[in-house]
Amino acid sequence: MKYILALVLLTGPVLADPPNIEKVTASHSGGDWRFDVTISHPDTGWDHYADGWRVLDMDGNELGLRVLHHPHEHEQPFTRSLGSVRIPDGTVQVQVQARCSVDGWNEQTTLVTLN
Repeated sequence: MKYILALVLLTGPVLADPPNIEKVTASHSGGDWRFDVTISHPDTGWDHYADGWRVLDMDGNELGLRVLHHPHEHEQPFTRSLGSVRIPDGTVQVQVQARCSVDGWNEQTTLVTLN
């Protein structure tokens, strides 16, 4: 019985720290916005890494998605940008949410006030 328990514990999901948004800078140009997002995550390589972030309105609707195509285990924290994000007129705040390849979207979001 204890061997079965050990096997179950070893094969269960391994939850690591979620990707953490360290900083967000939003800048307006013409009718679009650019977001520069700094993320930290204990990337271990191709098997587990921060693989994206997105801009959401306050209702949780996705306004823009930045896919990260490779791990950054030797570059922490790291900053990546996303331009040409359309924000509806009158919007004063958005959320930014990060994702990792194993655990999915972090439940926590970072609020960004648009100036």
